[in-house]
Amino acid sequence: MSDEFRAERACRASRLLLAALGVLVLFTAPANTAEQPLGDITFDRKGGDNTTPTAIFPHWVHRIRFKCYACHPAVFPMKRNSTEITMDAIQDGKFCGVCHNGQVAFQVTFETCNRCHRPR
Repeated sequence: MSDEFRAERACRASRLLLAALGVLVLFTAPANTAEQPLGDITFDRKGGDNTTPTAIFPHWVHRIRFKCYACHPAVFPMKRNSTEITMDAIQDGKFCGVCHNGQVAFQVTFETCNRCHRPR
């Protein structure tokens, strides 16, 4: 086995371990706390009904898989609250919908609401 192959395998294994740890932390964190884990971005809802929880974006989980330029600045500007993100826009393939289209990542549908919209 070559050193290059071993290094690639070790790198792949460490990425997999980081992703697994991220998923573990994401799904074992308390759901009803006022504070979100470091790195999470909360999108407060404006208007609409008050029955749907705010969307919580696990930024650091995405950073495990992607480099910054995958999203910034083309998909998401670097200034918080500089762009209105709506479900219609996401379902039209903008913002989160660039990847969450059923091909790159899970598709945004009525059945997947709670993957992003979670109680604090």
